[in-house]
Order: sequence, then C-alpha cells, then structure tokens
Amino acid sequence: MNTETTPPTALRLYGADISYFSAKVRAYLRWKGLAFEEVSANRTVYQQVIIPHIGFPVIPVVHTPEGEWLQDTTDIIDALEARHPEPGLRPPGAVQHLVARLFELLGDEWLLLPAMHYRWHHNREWALQAFGALAMPEATEAEQRSVGERIAAPFAQAAELLGAEPAMHEAVEQAYLGLLHELNTHFTQHNFVLGEHASVADFGLYGPLYAHLYRDPASGALMKRVAPAVVRWIERLGTARSQPPGAWPADDTLPETLLPLLARQMHEQMPDLAESAAHLQRWLAEHPGEPVPRVIGKHRFELEGQTGQRITRPYALWMLQRARDAYLATEGEDRLRADLLLAQVGGEAFQTLIDPPPLRREGLSVALA
Repeated sequence: MNTETTPPTALRLYGADISYFSAKVRAYLRWKGLAFEEVSANRTVYQQVIIPHIGFPVIPVVHTPEGEWLQDTTDIIDALEARHPEPGLRPPGAVQHLVARLFELLGDEWLLLPAMHYRWHHNREWALQAFGALAMPEATEAEQRSVGERIAAPFAQAAELLGAEPAMHEAVEQAYLGLLHELNTHFTQHNFVLGEHASVADFGLYGPLYAHLYRDPASGALMKRVAPAVVRWIERLGTARSQPPGAWPADDTLPETLLPLLARQMHEQMPDLAESAAHLQRWLAEHPGEPVPRVIGKHRFELEGQTGQRITRPYALWMLQRARDAYLATEGEDRLRADLLLAQVGGEAFQTLIDPPPLRREGLSVALA
C-alpha cells in the first residue's frame, strides 16, 4: 500500500474541484505564488494516503516538503503564512485585521448554508454525478452515478441540518441574493475585500462562492446573471497572481462598500453564533468532563423574518473565537475605532458576547483548550 511516506519536493494538495475548502486553499497557494501539485482525492487516495496519515476521510490535506501533514484550511494557511510571510495576508491595521477575521468567519461558517442549499436543492443531479466521477474516474457514468449517490449522502443531508429545511428555502435564497447584490456593488469598485490587497477575508469567501455557487451549473448561471463583478473577483482570485499586490488602505480605513455586508453578517450570523455559544455553555454544564461532540443538538435561528432550526456546531465557535481574539486584542484608539465600526453595523451582539471557554481544534471538531 502506498502511504506517501516520502515528502514531496513541492507542496502537495489533496483536494477536489467540487470541494468548498479545497477551493480556499488552492486559491491561496496560487495567489501566494507557492509551488504545489494537486492530487485529486479519489477513493484510492482516501484509502492509501489520507486516512493512514490523517486518521479520517477529509479534504483538503497538504503534505509539505518538510514531511508535515496539514489538515483544516485555517491551520494550513496559518502554517504556510508563518513560513512564507510575503506577501502577507494580514492587513496592518487592527480594525482591518478584525474585519478580515469577520469575513473569514462569514465565508467558512455562514455561507455553508446557501452553498449546501443550492448544491443539493438546485444542482443535485449534477453533484451526484460529480461525486461519483471524483471517486471512480475510470468508471462508467452509470457506475459513477451509483457511487455518487452513496458517498454524497452525508453531504446532501447537510443542507437541511444546516437550516435549509423546505420551509426556509425562500429565506435562504432571499438572504443569499441580498449578499450577492452587496458583494457585486463592492467588487464593482474594488479588486479584493479590503481594497487592492487580498487577505484571509477573500479566501474565506472564495471557498463557497467558487466551489459551490459559481461552479455548480444552476447557481453558477444565477451568479453570472445577477453579480458579474463577483464573477470577475472569483476569476481574478482563482488564477496565479501576475503582479505585486496593491497597498492596504491607509490609516486602518475600510471601503465604505463593506458596511452593508458587515451589517448583514451582524444581523444574520451573530445571533446564530450567540445562541450556539449559549447552547455550548449549557451542554458543558450538563456534561462536565466529557469530550465535546461535533454536534450538540439543534437551535432556532431566524433569516429574512422566518424561523427555522439548525444543528449547533462547536467548530463554528472556534472560528468565532479567532474574530473575538482579534477584537479583544484592540486597545486604546484601536478599540474606539473598532467599537465605532461595530456600532455602525449593528454589532452589539459581537461586542457583548459571553465567550464560551477557550477552544482548540481537534480533528473535525473542537475540544476545550
């Protein structure tokens, strides 16, 4: 059995075109100008490489020339940024850094909802065939379709578990179209989220917007029709960078076109995260000393005036913790400007959040730090 024990000469990315988080890492590697090769994660690769080294079936995975195996996009990017600091993803200003973390949180965690909804409720047949073709590229179309139905089943169920129940479909789509409109307005005026220099904000958003909502045929046609500037941003970020990045905005300022997007995040995502944090606190009190599971039941959430239910995922709180850490690290004038921004966008729930105990990532879930 080939378990890839010899380190590669360049970074090796195990991923897939249809994978939300593979897209995030792939775009990052291209923009940074890091040499890498991509290996399509078919069934054999999972069995012979990924599971022996990671312990469970997951992508993306990066194998480094130093012999390390990196998993989870957040940890992959953090590790590679430490080794390849230029051009850096972290903006110089404290408020800009906070906003970059907020958009990373938005893309990684909140856009899972529309991404999964459109894939499995508007692109289902295409997705089943694509999963089968990834797993068994040499099989017939009929065999691929059969395999796709089996291996895609957990992903297909995720749409409803994340909140896209039938009664919430219209709300999910209204919210997504509102987001697309606001992003389109922003990218009509700016090349990247923070202006003319890509940051972790861009790569966080790129995962769902490219891998599900641009590539999948029905949602891709929708995006091309209503948000052409978003399409141009996707195509610009997904190709190798051909010139040095532009300057960060001076004096820790932000493009005004980000304010509606931040307001949407604070209105939609933050109440959901606050409820998740409270749910985790209750669970910890009721289960002292027990490992934190990947899912701890469900909680209510609201979107476009409709109320639904979705699973409570402690992992989302680990990502929230990164944005909260960026906020809590601000002091003096930086804190005043951060609070002014949050007041402008309705961010009181973020400012006053009662944080759960510190968390650390552990595989596909989290544990108490």
